[in-house]
Amino acid sequence: MSEQARASFGGKLSAILVAAGSAIGLGSIWRFPYMAGEHGGAAFLLVYLLCVFVVGIPVMLAEFAVGRHTKQNAVGAYRSLSRPWRWLGYNGVLGALCISGYYYIVAGWSLEYLVSSATGSLYSNDGSFTEQFSAFQASPRQLIYTILFILLTHLIIVRGVVKGIEKASKVMMPALFVILIIMAIRVAFMPNAIEGYRFFLQPDFKEAFSADTIFTAIGQAFFSLSVGMGCMVTYASYFKSDNNLTGTSFSVALLTLLVAVLAGLVIFPAVFSAGLEPAEGASLIFITLPEIFKDMPMANLWSAAFFVLLTLASLTSTISFHEVLTAYFNEEFNLSRKNATRLTSGLSVGLCLLTLLWHFDFNLFGLNLENISFFDIFDYFSANIVMPLGGLLTCIFVAWQMKGSFMRDEITNYGALKGRAYPLLRFTLRYITPMLIIYIFIKNLGLV
Repeated sequence: MSEQARASFGGKLSAILVAAGSAIGLGSIWRFPYMAGEHGGAAFLLVYLLCVFVVGIPVMLAEFAVGRHTKQNAVGAYRSLSRPWRWLGYNGVLGALCISGYYYIVAGWSLEYLVSSATGSLYSNDGSFTEQFSAFQASPRQLIYTILFILLTHLIIVRGVVKGIEKASKVMMPALFVILIIMAIRVAFMPNAIEGYRFFLQPDFKEAFSADTIFTAIGQAFFSLSVGMGCMVTYASYFKSDNNLTGTSFSVALLTLLVAVLAGLVIFPAVFSAGLEPAEGASLIFITLPEIFKDMPMANLWSAAFFVLLTLASLTSTISFHEVLTAYFNEEFNLSRKNATRLTSGLSVGLCLLTLLWHFDFNLFGLNLENISFFDIFDYFSANIVMPLGGLLTCIFVAWQMKGSFMRDEITNYGALKGRAYPLLRFTLRYITPMLIIYIFIKNLGLV
């Protein structure tokens, strides 16, 4: 596909909103709060802030440079710059496939809870919320809502880059912020909310710099910013030539941080007000929060508002990794956009079926793991292998394989911008960011 024929986002604000939509998803509103709850609250927030700027932004900028320079999908982008490195693009496609195998399922949970909150059924049952959540997971409704979410994503993607992705982002991103702010104001008036603020905003520096907190925060930075899996390369391929890549990357990172902080300001004051524990893990959103909402006036309204928020955040992310695969099939196999979208949606349904229906026991090389699901495999492989590997190799490719002028030209728009941060960025991409990512792999292997 020629550059002239390729679609592009309408302006700088559109580029920021779309890229931020990719980054702001379940990682910020579902995963970040329970990770923070399990790792000391403010301690985790402090380290996460550092990781976003030291790890997330440099890798994002490198991916932006590759995508905008080549105006191609993830595989085509790396292949056009260096044919032996085309497999780095395949790593992004593989990451998008893995995430498709479980992310739609969690997104379907948010849609189910939105519907049940709006209809009042969430609070009309006698059983506990733990029992309700388990019953939902065991019912055909989980598959139905998963497929509905894939279909919803499909309907946006098939409309194209401008009429689909860009238009949806312009509506969903402002709505997401409005709902978050309203929710944050509401919980501020709950009794004992101050304890939640203290937990989330007052760091324990001894806890903050523990090895486990640092490791988890680096992984969360990758997960929440959608780097290392081809999303930012693909989206940047639709950027216009005058887009300020540095400004866009900082704007995306700041918006992502803002959403994560606002989510914490909603969840932790509410949790402490209800006398519950913040370290509830993945169930914090779907079990603990309904327990809190039920004691509030107009429980159905506040619960529905929160799950509208979670559904919107989920949708902005599913659009991004669906587009990675759609662009790949469209450009590499010369499929029409409609057929590429259908193929991607069909693969997503198949992977989610595999995840929901197949559990097995695993015994190999001395490992004896029982009742392992593809949900666990896809989640672990994408968050701990594909994304960090993609980020590490992107650093090596841009900072070592490509000439120094490549990154400098892209972030300065070939001299139109000053690019004062370029020396620091190049040093970070060459040394600091790769070392931190390598630490993730070492930690994953259990060597430290």
